[in-house]
Amino acid sequence: MIGGNIMKAVKKSATPAKERTPKLAKSETKSLGKSETKGLKAADTKKLGISATRAKKIKHSYKVKDKENAILLKLKDGDVVIEMFPDDAPNHVARIKELVRAGFYNGLKFHRVIDGFMAQTGCPYGTGTGGSGKKLKAEFNKRPHKRGTVSMARSMMPDSADSQFFICFGDCDWLNGQYTVWGEVTSGMEYVDNIKKGDGPNGAVSAPDEIISMQIIADI
Repeated sequence: MIGGNIMKAVKKSATPAKERTPKLAKSETKSLGKSETKGLKAADTKKLGISATRAKKIKHSYKVKDKENAILLKLKDGDVVIEMFPDDAPNHVARIKELVRAGFYNGLKFHRVIDGFMAQTGCPYGTGTGGSGKKLKAEFNKRPHKRGTVSMARSMMPDSADSQFFICFGDCDWLNGQYTVWGEVTSGMEYVDNIKKGDGPNGAVSAPDEIISMQIIADI
């Protein structure tokens, strides 16, 4: 739980709604084009250097409700499991899965990290100004923003979410109903806590931590 002073400070000065995300021309965005998610061959995806036997053990070691709707997020300190909510945000979950399977998130930076609030990533430029080139219509739902919540970042426009998302370090009730919650960390939150925090304006991070890889657990 975030303390009162931190909550007030964060609520006033650090909210994804204030994220500066200028509209980019098509030539400035990193576009994936049409994605063939399940049709991707092994050679077309970024895989970890592990044996088939080890991969099988890893796959079955995660106790998730649905492996097709669960993500393995590898950070510098350990593995994080995110279970997605396809019933609450079907279009966002489908798009996240496309991006994950295309290897889009591998190596991207946590460019904005505010202690006690959230860690944001998903910009291909590492600045918070870019995305995959496909905007998503908001799917605001009743899921609360609490510790471990995974939600979409956006500009002031409700339907401007693209590829950037954030993971909440603590309860952020003032965000409820204004951002699309699409998942929740169910394992490895202690590794999320260790993501390097920002000390620059609006949580900007110098020499930020990166996503080592993201995989759909069903694909491991």
